[in-house]
Amino acid sequence: MKALQRTILEQLIAGSAEPVVVAQVDSPDWPVVLCNPAFAGVVGEEDVHSKPFADVVEQLVGRDLALEISETIRAGHETTIPVEVSNREYLLVMRPLNSAGKGNSKYFAAYLRDGAGASTVGGGEVQRALHRAKRRIRDLSRDDPVTGLLNARVFREVLDHDWAVAKRERSKLALISFTLDDFDQYREVFGQHAADSCQRRVAQAIRRCLKRASDVVAKVNCEQGDKLIVLSHSADEVGVSEFASTLATLVRELGLHHPRSRVSRFVTVSYQTSVKEAGADKMNAADFLNSVLK
Repeated sequence: MKALQRTILEQLIAGSAEPVVVAQVDSPDWPVVLCNPAFAGVVGEEDVHSKPFADVVEQLVGRDLALEISETIRAGHETTIPVEVSNREYLLVMRPLNSAGKGNSKYFAAYLRDGAGASTVGGGEVQRALHRAKRRIRDLSRDDPVTGLLNARVFREVLDHDWAVAKRERSKLALISFTLDDFDQYREVFGQHAADSCQRRVAQAIRRCLKRASDVVAKVNCEQGDKLIVLSHSADEVGVSEFASTLATLVRELGLHHPRSRVSRFVTVSYQTSVKEAGADKMNAADFLNSVLK
Protein backbone atom coordinates (compact mmCIF):
# COMPACT_ATOMS: atom_id res chain seq x y z
CA MET A 1 0.00 0.00 0.00
CA LYS A 2 1.52 3.32 -1.06
CA ALA A 3 2.31 5.72 1.78
CA LEU A 4 -0.05 8.45 0.49
CA GLN A 5 -2.90 5.98 -0.05
CA ARG A 6 -2.39 4.50 3.37
CA THR A 7 -2.35 7.92 5.06
CA ILE A 8 -5.62 8.94 3.41
CA LEU A 9 -7.20 5.57 4.17
CA GLU A 10 -6.14 5.72 7.81
CA GLN A 11 -7.70 9.18 8.17
CA LEU A 12 -10.97 8.03 6.59
CA ILE A 13 -11.19 4.92 8.77
CA ALA A 14 -10.20 6.79 11.93
CA GLY A 15 -12.96 9.32 11.33
CA SER A 16 -15.64 6.68 10.77
CA ALA A 17 -18.25 6.20 13.49
CA GLU A 18 -18.60 2.55 12.46
CA PRO A 19 -16.10 0.17 14.09
CA VAL A 20 -13.72 -0.89 11.28
CA VAL A 21 -10.72 -3.23 11.16
CA VAL A 22 -8.59 -4.43 8.23
CA ALA A 23 -6.39 -7.55 8.25
CA GLN A 24 -3.81 -8.79 5.75
CA VAL A 25 -4.88 -12.36 5.01
CA ASP A 26 -2.07 -13.47 2.72
CA SER A 27 0.34 -13.19 5.64
CA PRO A 28 0.73 -15.72 8.49
CA ASP A 29 -1.58 -15.10 11.47
CA TRP A 30 -3.58 -12.53 9.43
CA PRO A 31 -2.21 -9.46 11.24
CA VAL A 32 -4.41 -6.41 11.79
CA VAL A 33 -3.02 -3.58 9.65
CA LEU A 34 -5.66 -0.90 10.26
CA CYS A 35 -8.09 -0.36 13.12
CA ASN A 36 -10.10 2.73 14.00
CA PRO A 37 -10.79 4.02 17.54
CA ALA A 38 -14.44 2.94 17.30
CA PHE A 39 -13.46 -0.70 16.79
CA ALA A 40 -10.78 -0.56 19.47
CA GLY A 41 -13.43 0.77 21.83
CA VAL A 42 -15.76 -2.16 21.11
CA VAL A 43 -12.96 -4.70 21.57
CA GLY A 44 -11.81 -2.96 24.73
CA GLU A 45 -8.18 -2.54 23.67
CA GLU A 46 -6.47 0.65 22.58
CA ASP A 47 -4.02 -1.08 20.25
CA VAL A 48 -4.85 -4.22 18.27
CA HIS A 49 -2.45 -3.40 15.44
CA SER A 50 -0.37 -6.42 14.32
CA LYS A 51 -2.37 -8.81 16.48
CA PRO A 52 -3.71 -11.96 14.77
CA PHE A 53 -7.09 -11.10 13.31
CA ALA A 54 -8.59 -14.47 14.30
CA ASP A 55 -7.67 -13.80 17.94
CA VAL A 56 -9.28 -10.35 17.84
CA VAL A 57 -12.48 -11.73 16.33
CA GLU A 58 -12.59 -14.60 18.82
CA GLN A 59 -12.29 -12.13 21.68
CA LEU A 60 -15.13 -10.13 20.16
CA VAL A 61 -17.71 -12.80 19.21
CA GLY A 62 -16.52 -16.10 20.73
CA ARG A 63 -14.82 -19.19 19.32
CA ASP A 64 -17.70 -20.75 17.36
CA LEU A 65 -18.38 -17.65 15.29
CA ALA A 66 -14.65 -16.97 14.98
CA LEU A 67 -14.15 -20.41 13.44
CA GLU A 68 -16.93 -19.68 10.97
CA ILE A 69 -15.43 -16.30 10.10
CA SER A 70 -11.98 -17.85 9.60
CA GLU A 71 -13.44 -20.28 7.06
CA THR A 72 -15.18 -17.39 5.30
CA ILE A 73 -11.87 -15.57 4.99
CA ARG A 74 -10.11 -18.61 3.55
CA ALA A 75 -12.87 -18.99 0.98
CA GLY A 76 -12.63 -15.29 0.11
CA HIS A 77 -16.36 -14.75 0.56
CA GLU A 78 -18.24 -11.62 1.53
CA THR A 79 -20.71 -12.21 4.32
CA THR A 80 -22.88 -10.49 6.93
CA ILE A 81 -23.39 -12.11 10.33
CA PRO A 82 -25.64 -10.92 13.18
CA VAL A 83 -23.61 -10.75 16.40
CA GLU A 84 -24.07 -9.54 19.93
CA VAL A 85 -21.25 -7.58 21.57
CA SER A 86 -21.55 -6.24 25.12
CA ASN A 87 -25.33 -6.84 25.08
CA ARG A 88 -25.73 -4.82 21.90
CA GLU A 89 -26.78 -6.15 18.49
CA TYR A 90 -24.60 -5.55 15.44
CA LEU A 91 -24.28 -6.81 11.89
CA LEU A 92 -20.69 -7.93 11.30
CA VAL A 93 -19.90 -7.23 7.65
CA MET A 94 -16.90 -9.06 6.17
CA ARG A 95 -15.55 -8.01 2.80
CA PRO A 96 -12.44 -9.11 0.83
CA LEU A 97 -10.14 -6.38 -0.49
CA ASN A 98 -7.34 -6.64 -3.04
CA SER A 99 -4.42 -4.25 -3.22
CA ALA A 100 -3.57 -2.88 -6.63
CA GLY A 101 -0.01 -2.26 -5.55
CA LYS A 102 3.11 -4.37 -5.72
CA GLY A 103 2.52 -8.01 -4.85
CA ASN A 104 -1.28 -7.60 -5.02
CA SER A 105 -1.67 -8.25 -1.29
CA LYS A 106 -4.99 -9.57 -0.02
CA TYR A 107 -6.91 -7.97 2.82
CA PHE A 108 -10.20 -8.44 4.61
CA ALA A 109 -12.21 -5.57 6.04
CA ALA A 110 -14.64 -6.11 8.89
CA TYR A 111 -16.98 -3.48 10.25
CA LEU A 112 -19.83 -3.47 12.72
CA ARG A 113 -23.14 -1.91 11.79
CA ASP A 114 -25.62 -1.12 14.52
CA GLY A 115 -28.35 -3.73 14.24
CA ALA A 116 -30.77 -2.16 16.71
CA GLY A 117 -32.72 -0.20 14.14
CA ALA A 118 -33.26 -3.21 11.93
CA SER A 119 -34.37 -5.30 14.88
CA THR A 120 -37.22 -2.95 15.80
CA VAL A 121 -38.94 -3.49 12.46
CA GLY A 122 -38.22 -7.19 12.24
CA GLY A 123 -35.25 -6.82 9.90
CA GLY A 124 -32.87 -8.24 12.45
CA GLU A 125 -34.90 -11.43 12.80
CA VAL A 126 -35.09 -11.80 9.02
CA GLN A 127 -31.33 -11.31 8.76
CA ARG A 128 -30.69 -13.94 11.43
CA ALA A 129 -33.10 -16.41 9.81
CA LEU A 130 -31.44 -15.97 6.43
CA HIS A 131 -28.03 -16.42 7.99
CA ARG A 132 -29.12 -19.60 9.80
CA ALA A 133 -30.49 -21.00 6.53
CA LYS A 134 -27.30 -20.18 4.64
CA ARG A 135 -25.20 -21.67 7.45
CA ARG A 136 -27.24 -24.88 7.36
CA ILE A 137 -26.84 -25.24 3.59
CA ARG A 138 -23.12 -24.57 3.89
CA ASP A 139 -22.72 -27.00 6.79
CA LEU A 140 -24.31 -29.82 4.80
CA SER A 141 -21.64 -29.47 2.12
CA ARG A 142 -18.57 -28.86 4.28
CA ASP A 143 -19.08 -30.85 7.49
CA ASP A 144 -18.58 -34.52 8.24
CA PRO A 145 -22.06 -35.79 9.26
CA VAL A 146 -20.78 -37.95 12.13
CA THR A 147 -18.32 -35.68 13.92
CA GLY A 148 -19.43 -32.20 12.85
CA LEU A 149 -15.83 -31.45 11.86
CA LEU A 150 -14.74 -30.33 8.41
CA ASN A 151 -14.92 -33.13 5.88
CA ALA A 152 -11.85 -34.30 3.96
CA ARG A 153 -12.64 -32.34 0.78
CA VAL A 154 -12.99 -28.99 2.54
CA PHE A 155 -9.98 -29.68 4.76
CA ARG A 156 -7.78 -30.29 1.73
CA GLU A 157 -8.96 -26.97 0.28
CA VAL A 158 -8.10 -25.18 3.55
CA LEU A 159 -4.70 -26.88 3.67
CA ASP A 160 -3.96 -25.96 0.03
CA HIS A 161 -4.81 -22.32 0.79
CA ASP A 162 -2.75 -22.11 3.98
CA TRP A 163 0.15 -23.99 2.40
CA ALA A 164 0.29 -21.49 -0.47
CA VAL A 165 0.37 -18.58 1.99
CA ALA A 166 3.03 -20.25 4.15
CA LYS A 167 5.12 -21.09 1.07
CA ARG A 168 5.10 -17.48 -0.07
CA GLU A 169 6.07 -16.32 3.43
CA ARG A 170 8.55 -19.18 3.96
CA SER A 171 6.82 -20.08 7.20
CA LYS A 172 5.89 -23.38 8.82
CA LEU A 173 2.66 -25.30 9.34
CA ALA A 174 1.92 -28.16 11.71
CA LEU A 175 -0.30 -31.21 11.35
CA ILE A 176 -1.40 -33.57 14.10
CA SER A 177 -3.27 -36.77 13.23
CA PHE A 178 -5.23 -38.66 15.89
CA THR A 179 -6.32 -42.28 15.58
CA LEU A 180 -8.77 -43.86 18.04
CA ASP A 181 -7.04 -46.95 19.44
CA ASP A 182 -8.70 -50.32 18.73
CA PHE A 183 -11.77 -48.54 17.45
CA ASP A 184 -12.98 -51.48 15.34
CA GLN A 185 -13.18 -53.51 18.54
CA TYR A 186 -15.16 -50.71 20.20
CA ARG A 187 -17.60 -50.80 17.31
CA GLU A 188 -17.96 -54.58 17.57
CA VAL A 189 -18.90 -54.34 21.26
CA PHE A 190 -21.22 -51.32 21.24
CA GLY A 191 -22.47 -51.05 17.66
CA GLN A 192 -22.30 -48.36 14.99
CA HIS A 193 -24.54 -45.83 16.72
CA ALA A 194 -22.44 -45.84 19.89
CA ALA A 195 -19.24 -45.74 17.83
CA ASP A 196 -20.47 -42.63 15.99
CA SER A 197 -21.36 -41.00 19.31
CA CYS A 198 -17.93 -41.82 20.72
CA GLN A 199 -16.13 -40.44 17.67
CA ARG A 200 -18.24 -37.29 17.82
CA ARG A 201 -17.42 -36.69 21.49
CA VAL A 202 -13.70 -37.16 20.88
CA ALA A 203 -13.78 -34.90 17.81
CA GLN A 204 -15.60 -32.09 19.59
CA ALA A 205 -13.27 -32.33 22.60
CA ILE A 206 -10.32 -31.81 20.28
CA ARG A 207 -12.07 -28.98 18.42
CA ARG A 208 -12.80 -27.08 21.63
CA CYS A 209 -9.10 -27.08 22.52
CA LEU A 210 -7.76 -25.52 19.33
CA LYS A 211 -5.54 -22.61 20.27
CA ARG A 212 -6.68 -20.16 17.60
CA ALA A 213 -9.68 -19.67 15.38
CA SER A 214 -7.35 -19.94 12.37
CA ASP A 215 -6.55 -23.55 13.35
CA VAL A 216 -8.90 -26.25 12.03
CA VAL A 217 -9.65 -29.92 12.62
CA ALA A 218 -11.22 -32.39 10.21
CA LYS A 219 -12.13 -36.04 9.82
CA VAL A 220 -10.14 -37.69 7.04
CA ASN A 221 -10.49 -41.29 5.91
CA CYS A 222 -7.46 -43.24 4.70
CA GLU A 223 -6.42 -46.88 4.28
CA GLN A 224 -5.72 -47.14 8.01
CA GLY A 225 -9.24 -45.91 8.87
CA ASP A 226 -10.64 -42.61 10.11
CA LYS A 227 -8.23 -40.00 11.42
CA LEU A 228 -8.88 -36.65 13.07
CA ILE A 229 -6.43 -34.10 11.65
CA VAL A 230 -5.53 -30.77 13.22
CA LEU A 231 -3.94 -28.02 11.09
CA SER A 232 -2.06 -25.47 13.19
CA HIS A 233 0.00 -22.43 12.30
CA SER A 234 2.50 -23.17 15.05
CA ALA A 235 6.17 -23.44 14.08
CA ASP A 236 7.31 -24.80 17.45
CA GLU A 237 7.84 -28.57 17.14
CA VAL A 238 8.13 -29.08 20.89
CA GLY A 239 5.00 -27.04 21.50
CA VAL A 240 3.07 -29.02 18.87
CA SER A 241 4.10 -32.33 20.47
CA GLU A 242 3.11 -31.08 23.92
CA PHE A 243 -0.24 -29.87 22.57
CA ALA A 244 -0.89 -33.27 20.95
CA SER A 245 -0.03 -35.02 24.21
CA THR A 246 -2.38 -32.72 26.12
CA LEU A 247 -5.22 -33.52 23.73
CA ALA A 248 -4.54 -37.26 24.01
CA THR A 249 -4.75 -36.97 27.80
CA LEU A 250 -7.98 -35.01 27.49
CA VAL A 251 -9.54 -37.74 25.34
CA ARG A 252 -8.65 -40.42 27.89
CA GLU A 253 -10.13 -38.29 30.65
CA LEU A 254 -13.49 -38.31 28.85
CA GLY A 255 -13.83 -41.70 30.55
CA LEU A 256 -15.45 -43.50 27.60
CA HIS A 257 -15.38 -47.19 28.58
CA HIS A 258 -13.55 -49.48 26.12
CA PRO A 259 -13.52 -53.12 27.30
CA ARG A 260 -11.42 -54.44 24.39
CA SER A 261 -8.75 -51.78 24.26
CA ARG A 262 -5.18 -53.02 24.47
CA VAL A 263 -4.10 -49.60 25.74
CA SER A 264 -6.47 -48.65 28.54
CA ARG A 265 -9.88 -49.33 30.04
CA PHE A 266 -11.04 -46.14 28.34
CA VAL A 267 -11.05 -44.78 24.79
CA THR A 268 -7.63 -43.38 23.90
CA VAL A 269 -5.95 -41.91 20.82
CA SER A 270 -2.53 -42.32 19.26
CA TYR A 271 -1.06 -39.39 17.37
CA GLN A 272 1.53 -38.30 14.85
CA THR A 273 2.88 -34.78 14.43
CA SER A 274 4.64 -33.05 11.57
CA VAL A 275 5.98 -29.49 11.37
CA LYS A 276 7.25 -28.44 7.95
CA GLU A 277 8.36 -25.30 6.18
CA ALA A 278 5.97 -24.95 3.26
CA GLY A 279 7.62 -25.76 -0.06
CA ALA A 280 10.80 -27.20 1.44
CA ASP A 281 12.23 -30.32 -0.28
CA LYS A 282 9.70 -29.88 -3.10
CA MET A 283 6.93 -31.01 -0.75
CA ASN A 284 3.39 -29.90 -1.56
CA ALA A 285 0.28 -29.75 0.59
CA ALA A 286 -0.84 -33.26 -0.39
CA ASP A 287 2.58 -34.70 0.52
CA PHE A 288 2.42 -32.90 3.86
CA LEU A 289 -0.98 -34.40 4.66
CA ASN A 290 0.08 -37.87 3.54
CA SER A 291 3.02 -37.73 5.95
CA VAL A 292 0.61 -38.00 8.90
CA LEU A 293 -1.88 -40.40 7.29
CA LYS A 294 0.48 -43.36 7.17
